[in-house]
This record gives sequence, C-alpha cells and structure tokens, in this order.
Amino acid sequence: MNQLDLSSLLSLSFSATINELHDRLSDLSYGDIRPAHGFMFKYMIPNGATGIELAEHLGITKQAVSKMVDYLEKCDYVTRQPHPTDKRGKIIVLTERGWSVVKAKEKILTEIEQRWIENIGAERMQMLKEDLTKLVNEANEDKLSSRLRPVW
Repeated sequence: MNQLDLSSLLSLSFSATINELHDRLSDLSYGDIRPAHGFMFKYMIPNGATGIELAEHLGITKQAVSKMVDYLEKCDYVTRQPHPTDKRGKIIVLTERGWSVVKAKEKILTEIEQRWIENIGAERMQMLKEDLTKLVNEANEDKLSSRLRPVW
C-alpha cells in the first residue's frame, strides 16, 4: 500500500471520526443532526449567538443560517429568544434537546479518543495533539478557536 501524505491522513482521520460520531448520534435518535450543525452549536455555547455572528463564523450567508436555524428549531435543538441588549434582535440558543446532543457528542468523541489511546498509547497521543496544536497555531497565528469551522 502506498503511504498517504499528511493532509490525506488528517482528512481521512477527521472523516472517520465524524462518520462514526454521526452514526452513533443517529443510533441515539439524533439522526437529524449534520456535521455543520455541530460547528454552529460549538459557537453558540454557552450563551447563544445572533444569526449574523453565526453567518460570519460559518462563512455562509445570513439566509443560509436562517434556514439552518429554522430546521434546527423545528427539530427542537435551538430556539430564538429576544436579544438581551438589542430590542429588535434575536439570539439563538440551545434547547434542552440541543444541550443533550452536545453532551452525547462529547461522550462519543471521548470514547473515540480513548480507543485511539488504547491503539497508539497515551504518550504518543499526547505528543500527536501537542504537535498538531503547535502546527495549527503557527498556521493560524494563534487564532485556533476562531478558525474552527466546516471546510466542506
């Protein structure tokens, strides 16, 4: 077998993780959640976000965010509430069901990472995470958290 380049390995490991995550979420009755929703939820934690903030974060239009919010509201993951400081604005927050899928996601990802640790060892996993963090921070000028968005 030909050895894959680093970007292919990173992409394949990300895809494998996301695919397993969503298969397991589906088994837990969260089959209506898509990967892009997770990026939205991550930005909304803990206090919600406006549609404009979500559009900027995800790199999509306000209209696309509005459609996503409509869908997620219909599925009872989010709700629109009056903005605390802007009387005309709305803030999108997670519902109880939204928080439950976030907790399920965290548990599943922890289990996947634990399986990887069992496969390669805790020391190598820690080194991998430290090395990737260093490379990503360098490439993103230490703006790691603001860059976490879907790339598909």
